[in-house]
Amino acid sequence: MPTKKSSRVSKTPRASRPQAAGYGFPENTKGLLAWSWAEQRLKKSHNYWITTVKPDGSPHTMVVWGMWQDGRFLFSTGSKSRKARNLAENPKSIVCTENAAEAVIVEGIAEIADVAARKKLLPAYERKYKFDLSTMKDDILSMKEPVFAVRPRVVFAMWEKHFQSKSTRWKFE
Repeated sequence: MPTKKSSRVSKTPRASRPQAAGYGFPENTKGLLAWSWAEQRLKKSHNYWITTVKPDGSPHTMVVWGMWQDGRFLFSTGSKSRKARNLAENPKSIVCTENAAEAVIVEGIAEIADVAARKKLLPAYERKYKFDLSTMKDDILSMKEPVFAVRPRVVFAMWEKHFQSKSTRWKFE
């Protein structure tokens, strides 16, 4: 499993244009989206797509429920799931919101969430999904079952109706 960390993304990332030759993005920064635009969509998305890397290097994509919390994407999964096994070998992952017309794509590194993050996650997750976690709570809080926190390195926002003028890339490192 990836190492336990409690680091949070605390500062606002640096915004720029995506580097995509041939797409006609403006050279200047006029019209870039605010980080709050991306965070709002990360918080309100119901379903998320997560892509991990299998041991043979091929991608594995699955739909998960999760929470954008303290500048990271948190989700739980079974310790024997393909996602958990993949992340144990390679913590690089991608998380995408469900609405492709206002897409937010997070490229990041998955870490094992600490107990404090898990305690904060549980009630928020139950409210968001109207899902009772009481039968899993002990395993989650005792670290028996993994909760991953994907710490962003680069985030992209693609707003379909303003694709050329507002597409934005944020760098965290």
